[in-house]
Amino acid sequence: MPEITIKDIAKRCGVGISTVSRAINNHPDINPETKNMIMEVIRTTGFVPNNSARNLKRIDAKSIAVLVKGITNPLFSDMIKIIEEETQKKKYSLVLKHVEYYEDEVDVALELVKEKRLRGIIFLGGYFYHSKEKIGNLTVPYIFSTIGTAVPEDMSRALYSSIAVDDKKESYAITSYLIGLGHKDIAIISAESEINSIGQLRLEGYRDALKKAGIAFNKNLVRCVEEDIEHYSMENGYITAKKLIESGEKFTAIFATADILAVGACRALLEAGLRIPEDVSVAGYDGIDVGKYYNPAITTIKQPVKEMAKTTIKLLFDIVAGRKSCEHIVFPAELVERESTGPAKG
Repeated sequence: MPEITIKDIAKRCGVGISTVSRAINNHPDINPETKNMIMEVIRTTGFVPNNSARNLKRIDAKSIAVLVKGITNPLFSDMIKIIEEETQKKKYSLVLKHVEYYEDEVDVALELVKEKRLRGIIFLGGYFYHSKEKIGNLTVPYIFSTIGTAVPEDMSRALYSSIAVDDKKESYAITSYLIGLGHKDIAIISAESEINSIGQLRLEGYRDALKKAGIAFNKNLVRCVEEDIEHYSMENGYITAKKLIESGEKFTAIFATADILAVGACRALLEAGLRIPEDVSVAGYDGIDVGKYYNPAITTIKQPVKEMAKTTIKLLFDIVAGRKSCEHIVFPAELVERESTGPAKG
């Protein structure tokens, strides 16, 4: 779909471009009825005024945007720091945008491209549910980092680049590890379970590990976080685990699909008078510092954050410079055994 321009708006309204500009900039020397008509056309067409237009001849913008879904997850804080450092080395500026869980990150990106005249985009977090038609409207290089394996199989890999770990495989590994400790009643706390989400992939890995071990799947042990609270937060891990405990459902281990959720879950267990890991083992995912220094230290699947972040920004700059086209890179993760897991009782 061709991009709507200010010229198109002027043509539809039967006025000059300068009149549209005055309406957008709220100048007093314009008829109120004309202004209302122009603003209504702008609203219905989805036109986003390009505030950078006045600077086109004076500024050669060199900006990279990072759109983050789940900004409270410390995993992304570590990645953003590295991406920012590498961006500055290239004399580029970094535009950081927090995308709410209910927002469409591609719509947000399309607006940013017009407003900031971006050279490239990095998407961190979230899940992929966008059509190839919508993705095709992005006119700058972009990379999906940390969500690469969650893209639908019918999406052409020539349309995008991705950096990720194999979430299904690594979730299988941590669940199998808990099973190896003798646990059969393993609860899972997931941040989301929509199609093509990281949460869904980690849930699939969990289910596959149970099936491989001959353990029946118990849907009552699958707990999704509260929708109206930041998904990746200690608060949500705490509330979700507390509800699991209060349900009376039997479990000897919890696999939280993010370390930040695992920390919250530990708090709920301790408040209930349960010992970790003597009564309940707790395992997380990500390998963030808070899990390492929490007491007890959280057993986890550690993502290679530094390598993923550096590879993401390097690949983006290579694509911007025309040295590379789309690539898909899957990093191995590491199972780190710490104090929060132990043999099942009995």
